[in-house]
Amino acid sequence: MIPVMIPQLGEEEAQAAAEAVRSGWVAQGPRVAQFEQEFAAVVGASQGVAVSSCTTALHLALVALGVKPGDEVVVPSLSFIATANAVRYVGATPVFADVDLATGNLTAETIDAVRTPRTRAVIAVHQGGVPFDTAGLRKAAADWGVELVEDAACAAGSTAYGQPAGTGATLAAWSFHPRKLITTGEGGMVTLDDADRAVRLKRLREHGMNVSAADRHKSSQPVIEAYLETAYNYRMTDIQAAVGLVQLGRLPGLVADRRAKAARYQSLLADIDGLVPVRDPSYGQTNYQSFWVLIEPSFGSSRDDVLTELARQGVSARRGIMAAHLEPAYADVTPGPLPVTERITRDSLILPLHHKLTEDDQNHIVGVLRELARP
Repeated sequence: MIPVMIPQLGEEEAQAAAEAVRSGWVAQGPRVAQFEQEFAAVVGASQGVAVSSCTTALHLALVALGVKPGDEVVVPSLSFIATANAVRYVGATPVFADVDLATGNLTAETIDAVRTPRTRAVIAVHQGGVPFDTAGLRKAAADWGVELVEDAACAAGSTAYGQPAGTGATLAAWSFHPRKLITTGEGGMVTLDDADRAVRLKRLREHGMNVSAADRHKSSQPVIEAYLETAYNYRMTDIQAAVGLVQLGRLPGLVADRRAKAARYQSLLADIDGLVPVRDPSYGQTNYQSFWVLIEPSFGSSRDDVLTELARQGVSARRGIMAAHLEPAYADVTPGPLPVTERITRDSLILPLHHKLTEDDQNHIVGVLRELARP
């Protein structure tokens, strides 16, 4: 099978992880601190707070903003379910907004259609690495007096208005899951420019302690820590961070490779009626974390039939982005109309894109699609 995604991991990552193990410091420590600094610099932020996943990053972002029961948080249904789940973790109510057909992202108009006086925050997703309109959404959120959290899980290496996605964000949450461009196995990060808030986030990830375990270890004197608030164990390990530091060095090359292969897909698919591949928005560039294709009625085969035939011919593709409001976990939610969300989740699929994908692989994948197209 041609896999949909393969993380680019090699001997450098193995050696870095081994060195962390040999050092004797394998929990959150100096490598985590270094990874925080270097990743934040790459995405244009002054502060980084490493955590155990992007889900926990989103949760801590909402905690730090004081979102609470009785508040509403506007989110896209078209996103991995963690985006909506994080809102429930703080006892608030997720309110689903529709998305733009071309980008799969929230817009100021779709948010405005569902916001209410109870709206405290918005979580906007850079979906599949396609950046949302950062300038437009940040201005709208400021005008409305609501907080904007940026779910940048897939967006490392993407840009908006000439800057890395996440630059200037109040709070941005990142993922290092193996499906992302750079991975630490599991893991996440919050980036921001507020040093005081970063201090609290670091406390929140470590049981509310006022002195980290690493700082206690470095001290030449006994340190009696205090627990300032009820908090969480959302720490990243130094083993993960060691891998992340190597991966971070690969990021420019990974983005360039994926963009080149995405451009080749777009060229190969251009003459097949009824297939609309994802492209860059006018204001930015995507890292093509996912290369998805929207199937229109004129194509002649359903999305599920396409997935079945691709699998039969040795291609591991995936359904498009899920819609949380259609899942059993959100059966108790009755959203307003979400026609674009439902169309994208029903009629899109994700094609293989990774560093080992060859031109012959792409030719085969597109050949299968061409066979399925209506004559």
